[in-house]
Amino acid sequence: MAPPSLSFPGPVVRWGIIGCGDVTEVKSGPGFQKADGSHLVAVMRRDVGKAADYARRHGVPRWYADARALVADPEVDAVYVATPPGAHLDAALLAAAAGKPCYVEKPMARHTAECDTMLAAFAAAHQPLFVAYYRRALPRFVHARALLDAGRIGTLTGLHCRFASPGHGGIGSLPGQPAPDLSWRFRAVDSGGGLLLDVGAHAIDLLDFFGGPLHDVAGHAARLVTPGDTEDTVAFSFRTAAGAPGTASFNFASAQRADSLELEGTLGRIALSVFGHEPVRLETAAGPESFPFTPPAHIAQPLIQTVVDALLGRGTCPSTGASARRTSAVIDLVLAAYYGGRTDAFWTRPATWPGRQQAIDGG
Repeated sequence: MAPPSLSFPGPVVRWGIIGCGDVTEVKSGPGFQKADGSHLVAVMRRDVGKAADYARRHGVPRWYADARALVADPEVDAVYVATPPGAHLDAALLAAAAGKPCYVEKPMARHTAECDTMLAAFAAAHQPLFVAYYRRALPRFVHARALLDAGRIGTLTGLHCRFASPGHGGIGSLPGQPAPDLSWRFRAVDSGGGLLLDVGAHAIDLLDFFGGPLHDVAGHAARLVTPGDTEDTVAFSFRTAAGAPGTASFNFASAQRADSLELEGTLGRIALSVFGHEPVRLETAAGPESFPFTPPAHIAQPLIQTVVDALLGRGTCPSTGASARRTSAVIDLVLAAYYGGRTDAFWTRPATWPGRQQAIDGG
């Protein structure tokens, strides 16, 4: 589906945030204030005291405890949904009903069926929907994609991702702040699954970014040691849009850490990490090359800038509802056997999950 034609009413996009929690403190929230052509004018959190505190600390003029009130604010032009995935659908539908563009945190929703409902609502409202797979706009990944597109490694013949970390996913607290409560990431009703949804989705989206829509996806998920009901190890294979084979593995119960993304070609190889900041490495017959990049202070700001540019009619955004839906579809294919299908509200029936029962029975 082609994106709607945009004709924004003014030279600046005025944003409201639904769910001003940890992810908005440094990663994303300040980006809406610092991006060119963007202002953050309102925030919402169910705890009005926390909403007011966030607004005070970040210089935001208005705050709300009700998402409907924020969306109805006439000075809010576009909405950023920064809640856990279990609340994405309802919040995004509020924006669509109000005829306002929306930028939703990743993953887009708990499963593909919710993604489809969101896409249909925004298509009917003739408004765009963007999703916060911000690595698509980070310079190190943009450069790696440029190397691939320029033919520096020839024809892509393999695409491989490996990630391993301790059970919390390797994501720590912000400097000087207490560790955030991330328990929602292990509750399917809130997250749509386990850490594959919250952490692994970034890597899976990059596989799409480099290889195009993935085909022939087949994999396995299990819960081996992590407390709770959701998966802690996942592996799958696929083909890229051009037919190159690929693999991905995620181990959230490992004593050791691993983080690698490799693009293999007929003339060389591109290697980089997904979550680190190491230089991009290019290896060809001419010898190795290294391309260092300094990460931005607010990691989502480059993608936010592309969203603002798209809304103002001066550019495009690489992470849309359509591309994010593809990532959710891959996740559903890989996790379908664990959850006994992912086309319904599977989070309401954990007793029926084959993967959970196998863990209880000891495999």
